[in-house]
Amino acid sequence: MLYELRVYHCVPGRLPDLLKRFDTITLKLWRKHGIEQAGFWTALIGDSNQLLYYFLKWGSLAERERKWAAFQGDPEWIRQRAETEKAGPIVARVENSILQPTPFSSVK
Repeated sequence: MLYELRVYHCVPGRLPDLLKRFDTITLKLWRKHGIEQAGFWTALIGDSNQLLYYFLKWGSLAERERKWAAFQGDPEWIRQRAETEKAGPIVARVENSILQPTPFSSVK
C-alpha cells in the first residue's frame, strides 16, 4: 500500500471554501472513480491555519495514475471546480508526496 500526502496551501480566507468543496463535491467524485481517502486534517496549532492536509491510499503507482487522471478529466469535476472558483482561486499551492510504510509502521 502507498499513501499520498497532499498539502493544500489556501489563498488567505478561502480554507472554508475548500473544505466545503471537498465535503459536497470532491469526495462524491472520488467514490465514483474508486479513490480512497485515509483522512483529512487542519492545523489546530501550528504555523498556518490556511492549510489542509490529507492522505490518499493507493495499491500501486499505476492505480494512482489511472484513477487520478480519470478524476482530473471528469467533466463534472471540471465544471464544479470552475463554479467554486468564480470568486477566484481557492488553492494557492499544492504539495504532494508518495509515501510507503516502513516494515515497522502500524499503518501498512
